[in-house]
Amino acid sequence: MADQPTAPAAPSGLAIVVFAGGFDRVHYALVMASAAAATNRPVTLFFTGRALLALRREDEAGAPGWHGLDPADDGSAPAERDRFFTGNGLAGFDELLSACVALGVTVMACEMGIRALGLPSGAPLRPDVPVTAGGVVTFLNDAPKGGAMLFV
Repeated sequence: MADQPTAPAAPSGLAIVVFAGGFDRVHYALVMASAAAATNRPVTLFFTGRALLALRREDEAGAPGWHGLDPADDGSAPAERDRFFTGNGLAGFDELLSACVALGVTVMACEMGIRALGLPSGAPLRPDVPVTAGGVVTFLNDAPKGGAMLFV
């Protein structure tokens, strides 16, 4: 009997570069991260560009920073799209981000991205999300070895 070829091993972890600032893209990056973490894979989310707005603290009126993300793919405002998702039994933005935190996902904020957006050093980020500041080298060193890397 001939030896059967072995299937390649599944990636052992997941690293996601979240650089697009559209609500649907950032929301789905959180879906992917929380699902991977729930299946015991190490996950790193690296936020840069306009996606960094997802990590901003609430504004003076109490609106979450992610409300400042770019419109969803259907043109709706982030808050409106989130209400649509939750109204249809899907996880909302804050629920997914909280799940990522609870499941031990590493959340990184790109220092270059923060400067490129003109945000002050030590930008006011969400207090409920432990965020590691760093650059691309930090991200690459932290990304799970042998894992998959996605760009969203």
